Amino acid sequence: MCAQLVVRASMGSMSAWNELVPAFARLTGHQVVVNQAAATLEPGSDPRPDLIALYGDPMASAIRQGRVVAGSSTNFARAAVGLSVRSGAPWPDISTPEAFRRTLLGARSVCYSFGGSGHVAARAIEKLGIAGEMKAKTVRSEGGPAAGYVARGEAEMAIQQFNVSKPVAGTDYVGHLPDDLHEYVVFTIAIASGSKEQEAARALIEFVTSPEAAPLLRKGMMEPAAG
Repeated sequence: MCAQLVVRASMGSMSAWNELVPAFARLTGHQVVVNQAAATLEPGSDPRPDLIALYGDPMASAIRQGRVVAGSSTNFARAAVGLSVRSGAPWPDISTPEAFRRTLLGARSVCYSFGGSGHVAARAIEKLGIAGEMKAKTVRSEGGPAAGYVARGEAEMAIQQFNVSKPVAGTDYVGHLPDDLHEYVVFTIAIASGSKEQEAARALIEFVTSPEAAPLLRKGMMEPAAG
């Protein structure tokens, strides 16, 4: 019997779901609705999800709080993080950590999120030893891509996931952060506690971690979690 599954996913993995869901439906007959949600999984969500797909700390919190079925969580995708500028603007040099440092110090403003890519950006800035200098020129994005702030002229540059930044009209994705400043944002999927469709939910987890899912993830500008 075909199931109706609800997935709650943070913004950072939505591009992958756009590719994965139709393929899974064709393969199994199961229908999947993916609802974009904040990184924090609030209790009492409506409709109640069968699975959740989050990164790092938010997923760890959901596991600690017992909001997912024990042992069901697994990494399934990762996203690169890089710099965007407004379309038509000169592309800054980010080829090395020192070049990236000069670019940030010369920027009028830099936007990044409170999410996983924002943590990557903050750690990169800390590694470069310029956290103090960057504080006054940092803009934090909420409720949408950081590159959207660049498109609207609210920030000169943005640091965020490639798959989130690249589609934003009016901006150019310059490239990934250089060398050891770069970190992938890794996404994990797990069955939500109370799901009445656990067999179908496990089938979805098996599918998104299978070799067949790899080209779909890449089409969604992400990668399999294992690289």
